[in-house]
Amino acid sequence: MRSERIAVDTQGLASRFLPYHRWVVLALESILFLASGITAFLLRFDFAVPYDYVLHLQVALIIWLLTKVPVFALLGLSRGWWRYVSSHDLVRLALGNLLGSTVSAAGILYFLPTGFPRSIYVLDLLLSFLFTAGARVATRVVADFSKLRENKDNKKRVLIYGAGDAGVSLLREIRQNSALLYNVVGFVDDNPQKAGLVIQGSKVLGGSLDPLLVQRYGIDTVLIAIPSASGAQMTQIIKRCQEAGVAYKTIPGLGEVIEGTGLASQIREVAVEDLLGRRVVRLDADRIRLRLHDKVVAVTGAGGSIGSELCRQIARFQPRAIVGFDIAETALFHLDKEMSESFPAVPFYPEVGSIQNTKRLSEVFRRHCPSILYHAAAYKHVPMMELHVFEAIENNVFGTLEVALAASQHGIDDFVMISSDKAVRPTSIMGASKRLAELLILSLRNGSTKFVSVRFGNVLGSNGSVVPLFKRQVAAGGPITVTHPEMRRYFMTIPEAAQLVLQASIMGADGEIFVLDMGQPIRIQDLARNLILLSGLRPDEDIKIEFTGIRPGEKLYEELSVLEENTLPTFHEKIKVFAGSTLSNESMGAYTAKLREVCAARDLGQLILTLKEIVPDYNPSAHLLSRILQDEPPPVARTVTA
Repeated sequence: MRSERIAVDTQGLASRFLPYHRWVVLALESILFLASGITAFLLRFDFAVPYDYVLHLQVALIIWLLTKVPVFALLGLSRGWWRYVSSHDLVRLALGNLLGSTVSAAGILYFLPTGFPRSIYVLDLLLSFLFTAGARVATRVVADFSKLRENKDNKKRVLIYGAGDAGVSLLREIRQNSALLYNVVGFVDDNPQKAGLVIQGSKVLGGSLDPLLVQRYGIDTVLIAIPSASGAQMTQIIKRCQEAGVAYKTIPGLGEVIEGTGLASQIREVAVEDLLGRRVVRLDADRIRLRLHDKVVAVTGAGGSIGSELCRQIARFQPRAIVGFDIAETALFHLDKEMSESFPAVPFYPEVGSIQNTKRLSEVFRRHCPSILYHAAAYKHVPMMELHVFEAIENNVFGTLEVALAASQHGIDDFVMISSDKAVRPTSIMGASKRLAELLILSLRNGSTKFVSVRFGNVLGSNGSVVPLFKRQVAAGGPITVTHPEMRRYFMTIPEAAQLVLQASIMGADGEIFVLDMGQPIRIQDLARNLILLSGLRPDEDIKIEFTGIRPGEKLYEELSVLEENTLPTFHEKIKVFAGSTLSNESMGAYTAKLREVCAARDLGQLILTLKEIVPDYNPSAHLLSRILQDEPPPVARTVTA
């Protein structure tokens, strides 16, 4: 209670002091300048100033006061809050004292040409810096100490994992923000050379986290302050926290910090995305802004995970308007509300319709006249599309064709299609349809609309992603179902995927297929185990993992390009260009007409043969081939696994 009264009194005093802040600072600095001058004389004459030098002292004090006060005011040194003094302020303070002492020395030499001890110039400079800097540092120490005393008993005892720049910044912000109920006990850092060091009053207690350390210091929570940690490192740290029986949180990477207001305000639970260990995306924001600013941008499939994130990312660059097109009216309704709340200055127009409806597409494009179109609408679930082959072709191929033709007819400058890593050596109808869509839009190049495609793998947390499925299975007590122990996939986060799509879209000249760097493929089994860990449970003990077998159309490993030598680098480290084969407009026209006839006839065997003819490296799944041989309708899918 006493500390709370002190805090309240301190805040009240500060509020009353605020209107007179500058005058009080000027008065205090004047006193400090006078004190440094008098002390310099006393030190020079062993604390017994001769009577002959009293006049020198009086004249010098006047000159010091009349020169140093204006110099400090001119340099802005009298305007800062002493309680927030930093090393940068101390450097400015040293320069201000040097300039003030130099100017005052010139005045003294002018008015007192003889008999003034030269050593006093140096003593005055050193003492003036010592007094002015000491007063500021003392003010900050008192302010920091009072904050440390506030509600200390009610604060959680926390340990910061990572004694690097991020950890030190986090410590500083926690101390400055009294609303954060954290009391930092110390640091833990894997670097053995930091053990025992004291950083801003907090000691590095050890090189690793263990139950004895947690129990000895009464730790409630561990704050993981290693934004650059790899996925394997984060997994290891989480395991240590769970073995020690302590709660844990983390701070975001650089990209999230830029969007937020600081580290401490963004402390959050560790998410499965943190275990990917992916580096922050570096965007050429100026070029993206130049392309999107004051333009009308349309997004098909706007209600989906990638489409909705594209709308959010595009809105950051102040377009004239965003048109969201989707057949799913509920998702579009929620996106419309979100956009109006988060980006009120950017008009958002929700438009319900099917990409296969030519009249509806023309109506929307004629009404809004977009300059740029991001085509994210597609059927993308591999096992589901193996059961609905004709629907996959009609939507992903014919729907893309209708959107591309409408874009060209209505003068849209840029057409960007979202493709998939499953288009590489496709083993599924979904993958074959996306590869066919890539070839299709490349054949439509006419010199007016620029057509490009962007390939990437699985998006963590998207609709239909394994993560929501795993979370539901964990909540139900398990088991988590995985198709195969060695099943691997490329993953990236939704914001990263959307940002790289925007980056790639401004790089294309016409006809490119951009391939996003997805990093290293991740075993689905490891992803499941990490998610169990994040839930505070133990894999194979609290939650079982069951393997159900590979589903129709799936591969054990996905590929982002047919061969590594088939991709060319770009100026962006995470984006490459795929240099593959293309087809002429005439050939694609003939193939498209044939596919329409086959789909109308619902002839599965002929459809597979036609797809093989267009995409020679397409390898139909055994499931489809058996359906052709048996000439049976597709079975009903019942088991949902990842």
